[in-house]
Amino acid sequence: MNILITGAWNNWERHREVIEAMGHRIAFLQQEKDALPVPFDWVEGIICNGFFLHHEADHFPNLKFVQLTSAGFDRIPAKDLRTRGICLHNARGVYSVPMAEFALSGVLQLYKRSRFFEKNQQSHRWEKHRGLLELAGKIVCILGCGSVGTECAKRFQAFGCRVVGIDLYPSKNPSYTEMHALSVMDTVLPQADVVVLTLPLPEQTRHLIDAHRLAAMKPGAILVNIARGAVVDTDALISALEGHLGGAVLDVFEEEPLQESSPLWDMDHVVLTPHNSFVGEGNSDRLAGRILENLERYT
Repeated sequence: MNILITGAWNNWERHREVIEAMGHRIAFLQQEKDALPVPFDWVEGIICNGFFLHHEADHFPNLKFVQLTSAGFDRIPAKDLRTRGICLHNARGVYSVPMAEFALSGVLQLYKRSRFFEKNQQSHRWEKHRGLLELAGKIVCILGCGSVGTECAKRFQAFGCRVVGIDLYPSKNPSYTEMHALSVMDTVLPQADVVVLTLPLPEQTRHLIDAHRLAAMKPGAILVNIARGAVVDTDALISALEGHLGGAVLDVFEEEPLQESSPLWDMDHVVLTPHNSFVGEGNSDRLAGRILENLERYT
């Protein structure tokens, strides 16, 4: 297969010999927005991230394999590619561990009032805080029980939480105390102390967490979004944080980068990061393993 590899896979050179030993031929494009180094009809496979934001899929008549370096399919014309019979692969499982660790650490920062102690340390001030919370015994609702959600469930369960999963396709999974269909979400949300969003962004999940559902959440509850920013109605979230919500852990936003004028920046009960939760030193090896496995299957 003739494979176009883009700079989205930044250490592909380490695996060139393995790929070529499978019988594949390689062309490389550093910047996905740039012109191709080969004719369109040469390309049979593409390893990329946002490549199809800059190039029309219809321009590749012989395309039969697409491997993404991201977990989501929302940046490619997935439906059209599948209709053409093209094999689509994502980076499922590659970033799940660091994202789950991020979700847990964000909640712990809020529960243990780390910002309060950080400010006091900077000012050399010795002051106790009597309002620290425990995770043990809390109800954690995870919306989206795929690889990321399951890694989150394992970690919250290890802290003694009751973990309730909500998924389009519920199943039995020992990492969850229980799992239900999406139709049960509005019953579970008011019970949850922590709500973690790890679901994808098809049109049906856009603004899934709207003003109505935010208002239904328990006073003092924490919302964690490591999924996609548009799963949450930002204006409604800001209003809820100014009201009854206990806090939020936000790594993704409807508009990125987040505007400097957003009130989210200045909220002490918000842990805010720039779409950074996926970063971990094990990603490169996990990504290479996933890509090579899929190429081997296609050989």
